[in-house]
Order: sequence, then C-alpha cells, then structure tokens
Amino acid sequence: MQTLTIQTNNSHAIGLLEELAALNLIEVINKSVSSSKKTKLSDRLWGSISSETAKKMNEELEQTKNEWERDI
Repeated sequence: MQTLTIQTNNSHAIGLLEELAALNLIEVINKSVSSSKKTKLSDRLWGSISSETAKKMNEELEQTKNEWERDI
C-alpha cells in the first residue's frame, strides 16, 4: 500500500476519487497540507531578507521609536 498526496485541478476529480473510494480501490484521507505543516512564521521567513537589509530596517525602526518618545 502507498500513500500519495494529490492536488486536484478540477472539481470533477474529487467526484472520481469518491467513486474509486466507493469501489474500495482507494481510501480518501481528508488532511490538508497546510494543517499538517505547522511551522512557526519565523522559521518560514528565516533568510528571506539579507542581514544588511534587516540591520537597516532595525535602525529605521529604532529611529522611528525615538521620534515618538520626544516631547513636543
């Protein structure tokens, strides 16, 4: 027995899969891919920007925070 992950590109494909399941040729396991891969957002985004860009963004953020803290 093999387990496969299938992405349907057409609504008729689901009907065909249900017919195959009714004939006991396959078993449909309802499990979405997104729920099976529970990764932290920080892990998914790690490395998406360079260290230099991250440093510049952090400096700008600190500058913005300091601007809000001054008395007007």
